[in-house]
Amino acid sequence: MPIATLLASTLLAINPASAGSVNRIDANNRQITVSFDDVVEGASTFSLIGPDRIAIDIKGGKAGRGGSASGMIKSVRQGQYDLNTARIVFDLDRPAIVTGGGFSADGRSLKLSLSAVGGFGVKPTRKSFLPPVKFRAEPPKNTYSVKVPLGRPQDKVKLPKIYGPKDSSRPLIVLDAGHGGHDPGAISPHGSQREKNVTLAIARAIRDRLVAGGRVRVALTRDTDKFLVLEERYGIARRMKADLFISIHADAAGSQDASGATVYTLSEVASDREASKLAARENKANIINGINLGGANRDVSSILIDLTQRETMNVSADFAKLLHREGSREISFRRIPHKFASFVVLKAPDTPSVLFETGYLTNQQDVNFLSSRSGQAKVAEGVASAIEVHFARKLARR
Repeated sequence: MPIATLLASTLLAINPASAGSVNRIDANNRQITVSFDDVVEGASTFSLIGPDRIAIDIKGGKAGRGGSASGMIKSVRQGQYDLNTARIVFDLDRPAIVTGGGFSADGRSLKLSLSAVGGFGVKPTRKSFLPPVKFRAEPPKNTYSVKVPLGRPQDKVKLPKIYGPKDSSRPLIVLDAGHGGHDPGAISPHGSQREKNVTLAIARAIRDRLVAGGRVRVALTRDTDKFLVLEERYGIARRMKADLFISIHADAAGSQDASGATVYTLSEVASDREASKLAARENKANIINGINLGGANRDVSSILIDLTQRETMNVSADFAKLLHREGSREISFRRIPHKFASFVVLKAPDTPSVLFETGYLTNQQDVNFLSSRSGQAKVAEGVASAIEVHFARKLARR
C-alpha cells in the first residue's frame, strides 16, 4: 500500500506585486523552470513518495495548463489550489527532492534544482539549501523550511499628504485602504478583482468626494499598492491627530449569496461568531511567512486600549449608525448593518474609528458594483454624506 510521505519543504519569497499566471514550465532530471506573465508573491515546494511527486505551490499565482517534462519527470499537472495559490505537480519515475532554487531578478521565473535519491534510508546528495533529511516510510518527525525575514515595522512611517482646505481647524479624516503590497486580501472567484485594489479605488473616490465638498480635510494611509503593518495604519491617524479613522475593506464569505455592506466598531467581545472570525482573519495580516510583524514596534506596541475611554467607542458607534443611515441611500447593507469586533486597526484609544466592509468579493453583484466607477462613486457619496453630517452635528453641539 503506497504511503505519501513528506520528504522536504522549502519556502521562497520575493517582493510581491499583482497576480502572475503560469505561462511556461520546463522540467528535466536536474532542473525545473516555471515562468510567469507577472510577478507572484512566493513559492513553496514539497516532495512525496508513493507515488513519487514534487509539488510547487505558487502564492499569488494563477494556474495554466500542462508543461514540458523529460527524464525522470513523467508528466506535469496544474490546478488552482485556492483563490490565491496555483499548484503544480510533477509526477516522477523515482524519488527526488528540491535542493535549491530561487526567483529571477525580475521575479518572472522560478528555477529549482533537483536531486534524485537512491532509496529509503539513503541520504540525498545536496547542497546547504536544506538540512539533511533521511527517507523513510513513516512521516518525518521534523519539517524544514527556509523563511525570508521581512524586518521590523518602521517606527515612524512617513505621514501622508493632507487634501482639502488649508484650515487646520477643519476636521481631519484618515481613510485606510485595507491590505496592499504582498497582502492582496480577498480575491474574487475568477481572480478578476483583489481586495487591495478595490479598497484603494474606493478610498480615493471618498477622498475626491470629500475634497469636492470642501468641509473637511482628508488623508490616505496609503495611496499606492504598499504594505502597512496593522498598527502603523491607526498609528498614522493618531500621529496626525485625526478626528475620524475609517478602514475600508471588501471581504470574502463562505457563501456566494452573502452580499451587502457592514460597519464594525471596536469591542473586545464580538457581536456574533461571524464578526469574531472576520476579526481573527484580518488581524493575521501582520503575519507573513510565519513572521509576526506586529508588536515589534516600541511606540505602537505601547498603545493599549483603555476600555474606560468609553467616549471614543461611543462616538465610533454613533458614526457607524449614521454611516448606515446615509449610506443606505446609495448602497445595500446586510440585515444586521452594525457589528462589534476586536479589529487591530480600531484600537486607537483616542481616535473614533470604524471598519467599513463595503461588500463581498465572493458575490458577483458586489464585485461588479465595487469595481465599477459608478459603484465606487455611490459608496463615496454615502460615506462622505455621513462624515459631513457627523461633523455638522458636532459643530452644532458646540
